[in-house]
Amino acid sequence: MATSTKISKRAGYALHVMTASGAVAGLLALQAVIDNNIRGALIWLVVCQVLDGLDGPIARKIDVVIHAPRVDGFILDLIVDYLTCVVVPVALLVRLELLPSEFQTLIAGLILLMSALWFARTDIETEDHWFNGFPAVWNLAVPTFLVLDLSENVVAITSLILCFSQLTNLKFPHLVRVRMLRKITLPIGVAYLVNLFYLSWNYSNETGINHQPISEAIMVIFPIYIAVIAIIRSLKGSESDDVNEYEES
Repeated sequence: MATSTKISKRAGYALHVMTASGAVAGLLALQAVIDNNIRGALIWLVVCQVLDGLDGPIARKIDVVIHAPRVDGFILDLIVDYLTCVVVPVALLVRLELLPSEFQTLIAGLILLMSALWFARTDIETEDHWFNGFPAVWNLAVPTFLVLDLSENVVAITSLILCFSQLTNLKFPHLVRVRMLRKITLPIGVAYLVNLFYLSWNYSNETGINHQPISEAIMVIFPIYIAVIAIIRSLKGSESDDVNEYEES
């Protein structure tokens, strides 16, 4: 029994280290942005997303809250996510000059501001695991802007809509935990991430994105699908729109 407890404790703290390693991956992504190594930045952002997607399910599986309580996994996750999901993608957004030059600093600053407020919300997630407001996944939004080769004005308008929606109660699904349409949502989400990695791997500073109809279709279908189910869930409402008890996610 004691041996089992020690193993669980070590596993719990090892998982916290895994979560924290996302900050290191985020630093590597940021350095790539600074070096104008766009391919490297995109790849490291995908790595960050994979780490973020894996640590939550593992944490719940091994009861990390019980076995490794000295580290608050929820706070740790928020710290790492703000770096990898907001700061680095916004730096990439600016580096790529995807926004109108006259509004670039303003919009980039608003994204950082609104995202910080979103991460500090006390009602960040409902009991049935839907996020209140756009969940600050700029690490997915910015690469999508790049892949779809959107105009500066479209990127600006879309960014502002997503930015201000972070302070609303629009419901966005947690891809792993929301049961509604999970058998559809999860495979589409995985396909999107795999496709993003493929496009990132084949990115070139000289030629840009290797445009392919199927890849671009996946990049369009996923956000449209998320938007549709988000609207449906928001209109439907629920009696369980209260903050969820702490769980590392």
